[in-house]
Amino acid sequence: MIRIYHNNRCSKSRATLALLQQHGGEVEVIDYLDTPPTAAELAGVLKLLGMTARQLLRTGEAEYAELGLDSPSLDDQALIAAMVAHPKLIERPIVVANGKAAIGRPPETALTIL
Repeated sequence: MIRIYHNNRCSKSRATLALLQQHGGEVEVIDYLDTPPTAAELAGVLKLLGMTARQLLRTGEAEYAELGLDSPSLDDQALIAAMVAHPKLIERPIVVANGKAAIGRPPETALTIL
């Protein structure tokens, strides 16, 4: 099973989903803006990605500045909590398959974990 944390308004996310569907297999689509991951789910995805929470943050979003998320004193737990509360802050799309994860930027990156 392939899972994609998807935002339909994002062209990279739409392109990644289309690419996954072209390569067959069942794709579970999670509209993470409507159904954000829990803190535990996001921590698990970060582990699969081999990334810190700070690396997954979309720093260009207004909420990033408004919430003061650039503060180096914030640990992964605090940043994960911010992303769960404000899912727009999560980099997209995230694809999870075969016990691995990848960010679909560019979309072809997702194919490396299939």
